[in-house]
Amino acid sequence: MRPEYQPGARNAVRACLGIHPGDRVAVVEDRDHAEIAQAVKEEVERTGADLVSWVMEDFVERPARTFPRELAEAVRAARPTASYYIGGSRQGEMAFRRPLLHLLAEELRCRHGHMVGIDHRVMVDGMAGDYEEIYRVTRQVFEIVRQAEKIEVATRLGTELVATFSQQRRWIPCDGRYWEQGRWGNLPEGETFTAPLGLEGVIAAEEMGDYFSERYGMLSPPLRLVVRGGRVAAVEAEGRPQLQAEVEAYLGQHPDSNRAGEFAIGTNVGLTEIIGNFLQDEKFPGVHVAFGDPYGFETGADWECPSHVDVLASHADVRVDGRQIMEGGRFLV
Repeated sequence: MRPEYQPGARNAVRACLGIHPGDRVAVVEDRDHAEIAQAVKEEVERTGADLVSWVMEDFVERPARTFPRELAEAVRAARPTASYYIGGSRQGEMAFRRPLLHLLAEELRCRHGHMVGIDHRVMVDGMAGDYEEIYRVTRQVFEIVRQAEKIEVATRLGTELVATFSQQRRWIPCDGRYWEQGRWGNLPEGETFTAPLGLEGVIAAEEMGDYFSERYGMLSPPLRLVVRGGRVAAVEAEGRPQLQAEVEAYLGQHPDSNRAGEFAIGTNVGLTEIIGNFLQDEKFPGVHVAFGDPYGFETGADWECPSHVDVLASHADVRVDGRQIMEGGRFLV
């Protein structure tokens, strides 16, 4: 492994998933991320766990718009107790990753690390962070928001949001410790999220998830999303017709693709700047909202959607039931 990847690989294997002798670890990777996957696999082998891995391009052409039965059967036959996806995100590949995630985390009850879009910068930065501190802050914020009825968000770039919540939906603390079977998270961590009951206002999106992050990076000026009744009512891209058309098409691909499915607060206080990779940037102290699937198997939301795209509002002011917990991306608690 490249020496600079060792701290991140150690965190991914030991701190985050608690890999140990007796584990059976499955890795699904793509060719573009072979070096990072190799670092994680070498660290897995150092623990004494059993390892099996597959390269997705051996089963499906990119962009992967299906989840091949042959790969699913191979994963099931391996009976993994822990798993990783280490690869990129191309347009339409939610159709590959979503059933993969459900197979690993729900059906097989793996402890799973989802590393979508991981790159060199993220591996040596957010993935190499202090996961004791990430755990502590995430849990502290989780305890504040888990009973929230209303959260207000504002940023200097123009975000003005009001989100409302139901006690019938669960907040999930993505604290970087996935030591129990069936728990999973996007690595690097941390954040805490739920499916909101309602969402109103404007999001000045500095960055978007799914394939938009790799294709567009930071959005300057921000993309404006007008939200009414919990759904995106208008997309404003300021002279970028291609971006606007792609976002509108994404949000229109299913009746619930424009529906707010996630509200999250980033809790990785070790991050110092936004870098243009959503996998890490969503963990920066601030807020991100996703439209599409609400991860109902975790949040308790009673609907689902085949798409899910996040949008970032970093350096936010955040008030929970009137109590300010964040100012300009700095926690006050």
